[in-house]
Amino acid sequence: MHRSARTSIFALAALVLSACSGGQTGSSVPITAEARAATVRHAAVWIPPAQSTFAIQYDGKLDLSIDADTYDLDGFDTKADTVSQLHQDNRHAVCYISAGTWENWRPDAKQFPKSVLGNPDGHWKGERWLDVRQLSILEPIMAARFQMCAQKGFDAVDPDNIDGYENKTGFKITSQDQLAYDEWLAAEVHSLNMSIDQKNDNDQVKDLRPYFDFAVLEQCYQQKYCQQFTPYTDDNALVVDIEYKGSKSQFINDVCPAEAAYKETALRKHLNLNAWEITCSS
Repeated sequence: MHRSARTSIFALAALVLSACSGGQTGSSVPITAEARAATVRHAAVWIPPAQSTFAIQYDGKLDLSIDADTYDLDGFDTKADTVSQLHQDNRHAVCYISAGTWENWRPDAKQFPKSVLGNPDGHWKGERWLDVRQLSILEPIMAARFQMCAQKGFDAVDPDNIDGYENKTGFKITSQDQLAYDEWLAAEVHSLNMSIDQKNDNDQVKDLRPYFDFAVLEQCYQQKYCQQFTPYTDDNALVVDIEYKGSKSQFINDVCPAEAAYKETALRKHLNLNAWEITCSS
């Protein structure tokens, strides 16, 4: 986060704390959404610089030879020693967690009662959408996952599937339900001194930007929504887009200049997110 943004956040947080301790016994001071975001975001000790290099791998033998400032890795599968090694190499690590779907292979899968399990996510076998309206059930499970990320030394969290309200989940999830859940995710991660990215959900960028620190997108070029994330790049915040289709020449000649115009970092990856990738400097 650049200095002017950080300064304004601290100033706003100070105003909130001052208002809340102004000596009026029993009084209640309303706190705006922006003020709530300010009081939690300053706790994030590291935020990736805009347009910094980025590697992402969830499948196959981990390749740490990729020249990238930041690695986005599976939170459950990655060992603390790997995160420590990245730190020794002056790199940072982002902890991937699915915050909006149940995955039947995860070690905590049995902690999710059937009442929160919805329709299958058609893209991935063994995944079902979660009912994010049931906060009292999901919050302690997700909090434990984030604590795992923090204990392993991760610097940030990449919460996937935070756009259930736009999908056929089997539940009547509204945009406001989704916002309430997503805002809680951001506050919880910040409370553990990690930053958090917005994963997709392009229709709620303006609402989520006050709570999230950077963004990781999928196929924004192909689906024509990259420009919706200018609230991040206008604040000098990192936006990474992962494209899964097209040849190397098409990626280099078309995708890279288009995303550079929006000050975004583009990657070409295989859908299974193994080590292979093409960057705009390849």
